[in-house]
Formats: sequence, C-alpha cells, structure tokens
Amino acid sequence: MSRETLDWLNKNTLIGFTEKRGTAWHYHRGMQGTESNHYRGAIPVQDVQRRLFDWEAVPGEVFVTSPLTGRPERDLERVAFSRSDTGRVLGYFGPGYQPHPYGEWLLNKVANLLDDDLAVGSAGLLKGGAVAWVSVEVPETITTPEGVAFRPHLLATTSFDGSLATTYKPVVTNVVCDNTMNAALNESGRTVRVKHSRKSELKLAAARDALGMVHRVADSFTQEVTRLCRTDVSERQWQRFLDAHVELPAKPGRGRTLAARKREALTSLWTDDARVAPWRGTAFGVVQAVNTHAHHGQTVRGATRPERNALRAVTGDFDTLDRSTLATLAGVLERTELVRAA
Repeated sequence: MSRETLDWLNKNTLIGFTEKRGTAWHYHRGMQGTESNHYRGAIPVQDVQRRLFDWEAVPGEVFVTSPLTGRPERDLERVAFSRSDTGRVLGYFGPGYQPHPYGEWLLNKVANLLDDDLAVGSAGLLKGGAVAWVSVEVPETITTPEGVAFRPHLLATTSFDGSLATTYKPVVTNVVCDNTMNAALNESGRTVRVKHSRKSELKLAAARDALGMVHRVADSFTQEVTRLCRTDVSERQWQRFLDAHVELPAKPGRGRTLAARKREALTSLWTDDARVAPWRGTAFGVVQAVNTHAHHGQTVRGATRPERNALRAVTGDFDTLDRSTLATLAGVLERTELVRAA
C-alpha cells in the first residue's frame, strides 16, 4: 500500500469504540497529525462534520473541446460538482440530478433519529471525497453462544460521483476478522434508498424503521448464526461446495491455475485459520470462509484492498456474496430451507 493511501485513511476516516474493537488496521501514529482519528467511545456528530464534511460540493460549468473548431464549448446538458476546499471534480451530471450534501443526508437526518442507545461508530470519505459513509452503532459488542462476536449497525451512504443512491441499511461487522456481513445472512433486510432526483425525499418513517433494525439485527443475526452452526457440512460436502463455487477448468492454463489457488486459499481458511476454523464443519463456517477470503485474500485490481472493501460494503456487494454462498451450499446439501425469501 502506498504512503498516500495510508495517509488518506488516517486523515479521512474516523473510527469509534476502539475500546471495544481495538485500533483499525490502517492506524499509523506518525500520520495522525495533531488529532487522532480514533475514539475510545462514540464519535461526536460535530467531529464528523468538522473533520470530514466541512466543505461543499459546488456546481460548475462543463466545457468540451469541439472536434470541428478545436475550441472549448460549454456543455449545456451537464454540470460538474467539485469540492470547495480542494477543487477536485467529483462527478458530472445531467439537469435532473439532485445533490445530497453529506452533512445533511448522513448527519442531520440521521442525528434527528438517534436515541440514547445508538451513536456514530465510524465515518469516512472514499474516492477523494466522491463517496461517504456514516455508521451508527450500539456501544457493546455482542457474542453469540457459538463464539461469533459482532457489532450491528446502520450504514448510511451516499455519493457525488453517481455511483450510489443515498442508502440506509442494517449491516453487521464480524469482529474477529473485521468483515462486513449481511445482517440476516440470507435476507436483504430493511434498506431505504433515495435517488438523486428532483423528487428526492427521505421518508422519516421508513428511515426510522431502518434505524430501529439496528436493535433487531442483534437477535436476527444471532438466530441465523445458531441455525447455520447447527447445519453440518462434512469434508466431502465441503469439496462439493468448492467444485460448485470455484469450478476447476479441465484444460490447463491461467484459468485453472487461478481457480486452484483460490480453492487452496479457501481450504486453508477452512482448516487452519482462526477466523474460520472454529466453525469448520458447519454452514456458517462455509459462509465465513468465502466472506473472509473476499475481504482479505481475493486479488484486488484498480484500487487498494481497504478502499475496495469499504466500497463493496456500502454498495451491498458483500450482502450479495453471502446470499450467493448460501444458495450454492443449499444446492450441495439439498437443503432448500437454507435460503429464505428476501
């Protein structure tokens, strides 16, 4: 990882409740500046505004070089949004685009819904400020009878590059491996999305319901973990799952080599890794192996691993992965009840 990326993470993300979860992997004391980005308890809302969102996305005119004259001409159909502090262009949009300022949509609207049991646990900027998130969490880490420690939270995200609608959804962080997991493992859960259109409106009742899911997620996730830990997966069934999840091409070549490496990495997690092996022989162990490999072992191109993981968390890719893993395993075990309707 480049020093530039590490410097960005230390200055453009805030990590709360470190007394419960420990320091983030990117923590570098020499890059903290005059103020640490780690908080032993909850992160004050005003600190998120001051340290991350204290700038505006300013609209500006777009000019395109004409192929006929070679001179710049104004594009009347598009507008560019740039950061008021750095001048960095965040995205280009048509006339129907409605911006969702981070301070308003990720802080003010969420802060108005917070109660005494919920507080900001993390927040950050990605892609130079084009994507942002705020996580609202319960203070205490929860541990299931099977030894799975997790933190339920509401993830609020939006963007200024057109990649994301403003989204509020319940998710779970698996503490032992710092993985984002689907809150109900095989269900989509309660998600609220607001498009960047002129009719943008956050329905407070829906948002309040999503926020309330943070409390209900604890029971839901605990029940799912128990259910999956009680579903046995033999070594033969594990091999059959690998055959279905990572098909090994018959013809030698790069494809076969890459597939073999992925199968070996998954098996190593399954048999020897403390993040997965304690649940070896169960359906939860299968989900944990695939999820952990996606977070920490899968090849990353075009981005750093932490940025890729953060983006996949906010876009819901890890939710899709968990549901897909269970669907594949259900087919192997011939247990259709493993997958419930979303």
